[in-house]
Amino acid sequence: SNDEFSLAMSELENQKKMTKHLSEKQINSYNRNGFVGPVKIFSNLEVVSERRKFEVYEENNEGWYELSKGQKLYLLQTWVASLVSNAKILDAVEDILGEDIMCWGTSLFVKEPGAKAYVSWHQDSTYWGLSSLNVVTAWIALSPASIEAGCMKFLPGSHRWDQSPHHDTLNPDNLLTRGQEILRDIAEEDAVLLPLKPGEMSLHNIRTIHSSGPNKSSDRRIGIAIRYLTPQVRQLNAEGDSAWLVRGSDRFGYFHHESPPAKDMDPAALKQHARIMELRQGVLYRNDKDKLLRHKN
Repeated sequence: SNDEFSLAMSELENQKKMTKHLSEKQINSYNRNGFVGPVKIFSNLEVVSERRKFEVYEENNEGWYELSKGQKLYLLQTWVASLVSNAKILDAVEDILGEDIMCWGTSLFVKEPGAKAYVSWHQDSTYWGLSSLNVVTAWIALSPASIEAGCMKFLPGSHRWDQSPHHDTLNPDNLLTRGQEILRDIAEEDAVLLPLKPGEMSLHNIRTIHSSGPNKSSDRRIGIAIRYLTPQVRQLNAEGDSAWLVRGSDRFGYFHHESPPAKDMDPAALKQHARIMELRQGVLYRNDKDKLLRHKN
């Protein structure tokens, strides 16, 4: 609602200083529309290196998606931990959230060329169980996320709307956890397409309604979404949720503090990841044990 959004913004106003990466125009665009982009993060050479790290991860860990579902991958892979803690990304996020930042999760969104994979219209806030709108997703393109490749599209101003009901489709072509889809009519002509070049990112609010279509290009569309929040945010649907304090301080202690792995697939990191993911899936599938069991199987 407008009151909820205004409260979230007033909390952040007290933390703001000079901008670090975003321009004032970009910050105003985010506050007005609920998203902003493109934001340049990596040079052409740097993003080629980042994409290769992802591809090596695929090659070395057959069935990577079944292992991690893309979530909390920074607890298993040092290259993702480096991405999550990248200074340029954090500078841009700090311009939105303030200087105290925690990483709550990551998600990989990979669409093969010509595949049917898509993301339905939804709000990230639907099943996450988080108490506040002070949650931002940084979506980094490791390959072209063009209109043809199925870039993200957003409904401007929808971050000011109330939480909308969704229904679960469990469509295997839908890249979302439950194939969730918003139960309201969305006028496609009102949507804003946000294509990204490799090395660019977008930022969007947890409440912003967004989606993306299939990849009709000749290249893979590889994106990694990083979920950042302020330490004031609480998990309402479970005890013992965790996050990684990547910048600033945590004066609230609502999340157990995570640590990045010493090395890729470190045994201690795998144990930590398994425990955290069991809790996280319980949050995402809260009040629906049947779907949780189907997800596990």
